[in-house]
Amino acid sequence: MKKSVFILITALLLSGSIISGQEKVKEKMKKGWSFGFFPAFGYDSNTGVKYGGVLKLFDYGDGSSYPRYDQSFHFEWSRTTRGTGTNQLTYDTRTLIPGVRMLAEASYLTEQVLDFYGFNGYNGYYNPGYTSRSNALYRTPVFYRMDRGLIKTKLEFIGKLGNNNLKWFGGFEYLNIRLDTVDINNLNKGRAQSALLPSSGGGLYGDFLRWGLISQDQFDGGQTGVFKIGAKYDTRDNEPNPMKGLWTEAQLLLVPAFLSDGYGYTRFAFTHRQYFTLVPKKVNFAYRVSYQAKLTGEMPFYMLPLVFNSAPQLTLSGLGGARTIRGILRNRVVGEDFVYGNAELRWKVFRTVILNQNFYFALAGFADAGMVTGKYRLPETNNAEAIAWLAKGDKEKMHLTYGGGAHFAINDNFIITMDYGWADDPRDGIRGTYIGLNFLY
Repeated sequence: MKKSVFILITALLLSGSIISGQEKVKEKMKKGWSFGFFPAFGYDSNTGVKYGGVLKLFDYGDGSSYPRYDQSFHFEWSRTTRGTGTNQLTYDTRTLIPGVRMLAEASYLTEQVLDFYGFNGYNGYYNPGYTSRSNALYRTPVFYRMDRGLIKTKLEFIGKLGNNNLKWFGGFEYLNIRLDTVDINNLNKGRAQSALLPSSGGGLYGDFLRWGLISQDQFDGGQTGVFKIGAKYDTRDNEPNPMKGLWTEAQLLLVPAFLSDGYGYTRFAFTHRQYFTLVPKKVNFAYRVSYQAKLTGEMPFYMLPLVFNSAPQLTLSGLGGARTIRGILRNRVVGEDFVYGNAELRWKVFRTVILNQNFYFALAGFADAGMVTGKYRLPETNNAEAIAWLAKGDKEKMHLTYGGGAHFAINDNFIITMDYGWADDPRDGIRGTYIGLNFLY
């Protein structure tokens, strides 16, 4: 049934593109500053309803390069009903330093109920009965949850290597990560007696500490400084939703021990994105594949869920959920080495100009996948409970999802997105709904 729905979505996209392919709308070229202030509305199956505010400023210069902008600011203050907080400022400029694009970020991100399922994908045992009140195994809704606060600052530079398409990039990213078990007392504030959450005993995260599967010196988190250097080949015709071109990048991440609580290591990250026009200005196909792996040293476990991209893409938190594998549980796929990929068919159904602003509405059908290719080695333990828990895990294999999405764009650069994905395996959850900003890649 689910696969039939996905095939139907794809068929509708293709047939609709043929019917509407001849529609033409004359867009207005933008120049100078353009801004939009919007409520930070949204929804994510993992984090709940989002509320707050987003301010975006774009400088299009003389308009000759529209829809590419010369510089932009992004301000966001938002919260969700499940305890996620975003306080973020990003700045992106192509004009401050001649010939060099610079991107800066300062963020404070909080998660009162961040997903934690152990490590190495299906090796980590997941039983939804532990979080379901109607199940005999019920413990608490936050059994697979932990608390995290993340301070992040980043400065990256991009320059040309011989021509407009081949570029170098480098920079530095600092992360200060604070971890703990879920604060049940804080979550219960203001709740009616019948809605109070039972004590979790620290949940699975607390169990991992008690069983010796997480070392005490990493349990509370730590700080990490990451130097980045790499190269990319970029022929995309438009960043927010390219109709053609590719973006291939490779980067080396260097983490010195003196900046990272004694944990020094190196990582390699490779990502390839490619875009094909099927119907001019109407239908395109896009795919992305990425492989990230540890090369040397020892990584603390709290750095495993992070997915690194070159600017202007932001560092992501874990495989699973809105930005990587739509439809499965967030942070479900966590290991030292991993691979993931996405394939998406996009159709711009309708275009118009209102009050001198360009608008379009698009539909999409997608399939996502990912898996751990290099396991995180857990500390050895003689604890009987730990041994029994680990024995419940399964062999890792590919995690698959599929689904569809709708997108509403203003001046090509501000895009509101709704994606809905189904998990192919119940060990990854059932489904996910995500309302936010921008295409996935």
